[in-house]
Amino acid sequence: MGSCSSCSSGNSPQGEGCAMAGNQPGNAAQCPAQEDKLKKALQRIKHKILVLSGKGGVGKSTVAVNLAVALALEGKHVGLLDVDFHGPSIPKLLHLEGRRPEVIENGLALPIEIEGGMKVMSLGFLLQRQDEAVIWRGPVKMGAIKQLLTDVQWGDLDYLVIDFPPGTGDEPLSVAQMIPDADGAVVVTTPQDVSTVDVSKSITFCRQLNIPILGVVENMSGLICPHCSQLINLFKQGGGEEMAQRMGVPFLGRIPLDPQIVESSDQGRPFVFHHQNSESAAAMRKIVQPLLELS
Repeated sequence: MGSCSSCSSGNSPQGEGCAMAGNQPGNAAQCPAQEDKLKKALQRIKHKILVLSGKGGVGKSTVAVNLAVALALEGKHVGLLDVDFHGPSIPKLLHLEGRRPEVIENGLALPIEIEGGMKVMSLGFLLQRQDEAVIWRGPVKMGAIKQLLTDVQWGDLDYLVIDFPPGTGDEPLSVAQMIPDADGAVVVTTPQDVSTVDVSKSITFCRQLNIPILGVVENMSGLICPHCSQLINLFKQGGGEEMAQRMGVPFLGRIPLDPQIVESSDQGRPFVFHHQNSESAAAMRKIVQPLLELS
């Protein structure tokens, strides 16, 4: 995963050229050998779960992390891939800031393993600083996405959970098209209309690409008061479920806005693992059950 001088982005993780050597348009990005390499890499992964939303700020990455950890707690071999270019949150959420993947023979990179054996790869691992902006043009981003899928030695996995960029533009489109046999998408929203209106577009996006909808997660669905443990409908409640019914897709469940989730996320401690007896963790485990039933 080296650098090259064939693009003038000036914003590669190494700070020079583009970080995706051999993946420029018209080069290896279109090479049949690369396509075959991608196909072989994905064949070793039983289930590919896409986690997406139509807008940022709904807690998509937090949901992705906790779904992946919940699957690992069920004894599954799990990988977590963060392809959110402009806000790669996974390193922070798992306390992996400053870590770098090890590069082995043939230029392959090893994902970073956390306690329990879950494998993690993020574009954030390749940036020099947490506040570094990724200012890349489309072809460079597409090369980076392909490289994160083909040049990372995932090995044999039961599940690969992929944290998508928000929206329905070039980046989520490219990732989706590179994984044509995905089991489906988990769509994350918050309850209020300003979120569900945009997130419903992700459902339409999946339908147009023939991606099955595994279901909708209503995140931040009511606030659990830290003093009396009562539920306060801060962002109201039920909007995600209503959207799922309107769009004719499954509703997986709702996760309350729990101050402990905020604290755990800032500390890089997966909530579903460190607070297993909480109501919010129980909600997350319930959401995972349909994923465990995939054939």
